Amino acid sequence: MMNVRPRINRWTKSRRDLIFGNSLLSSLVQPHFVVDGEGIDDPIQGMPGIHHQSVDMLLKTVEQDFSCGLTAVMLFGVVASHHKDPKASHAHHASHLLRAVAELKAKYGDDLVVMTDVCLCTATSHGHCGLVDNGEIVNDASVEILVNIALSHAEAGVDYVCASDMMDGRVTAIRKSLEKAELTSTGILSYSIKYESSFYGPFRLAANSTPEFGDRATHQMDIRSGYKEAILEAKLDESEGADIIMVKPGLPYLDVLRKVSENVSRPVAVYNVSGEYAMLMNATEDELSRQRMIIEVLTSFKRAGADIVVSYHAREVARKCWLK
Repeated sequence: MMNVRPRINRWTKSRRDLIFGNSLLSSLVQPHFVVDGEGIDDPIQGMPGIHHQSVDMLLKTVEQDFSCGLTAVMLFGVVASHHKDPKASHAHHASHLLRAVAELKAKYGDDLVVMTDVCLCTATSHGHCGLVDNGEIVNDASVEILVNIALSHAEAGVDYVCASDMMDGRVTAIRKSLEKAELTSTGILSYSIKYESSFYGPFRLAANSTPEFGDRATHQMDIRSGYKEAILEAKLDESEGADIIMVKPGLPYLDVLRKVSENVSRPVAVYNVSGEYAMLMNATEDELSRQRMIIEVLTSFKRAGADIVVSYHAREVARKCWLK
């Protein structure tokens, strides 16, 4: 069993409020898509209200969100096509993402929880979450690169590195690397239960990570699998040193979320994914009806056992004071 450091989740007030807070608002995390350049604030097709943003525009958006009570963000670094290659060489030194982390931490310090996505899919030319050899996604070589990415984010000052790739053993490898580098306050949020879902479409367009061939069935979980595999994955990551366990997607897997939350000791997060978001945003033009549906959905996650809710709805909920 790896070193478990319970203090990581208690390290700052903002971490404690995110995980242990009494309100739905305090448990929300707003995702952001960060691109290189300046003055970029481009709407993302299929995701109303969500934009590709350069670091300067991101800082302005986070400032407004923060003033409305959102104190946690998850950053996805979108790698430009000309930087992509089969080995995801640009992933661990994507300067715009590292700069975003550094500038957010310089401005907000411990008052803002900053999470970053750790995966290869946005940086590989083939769009897969791992390295590919003879048409197959290889595990251990992919983990080596994931470790380098996680270390670069931790060195930039991130609170949690978020391993979303679903490679076996990557939590152990990341934890060992953080320990060796004496980055012992950096947490690991593991996408322990991530299904090969049909609800990721808008995200893959936003992150420019649609697979060039094949699918992700060999590493993401089969939608037909039951509780036993979900609990196995969660407990494995817990034993490897994960600080937060993620279930993704949310709405189709509330039953899994409940079972996982009942069987692990670490905090549990849920990802209200892009397809779920788009489905709700397109359901009605009446704002009051949308408000009620969004609150009902977010409440269902908490009721099912989630401590943390990652949702694209977080901004609208906070800015329009729907939870007050």
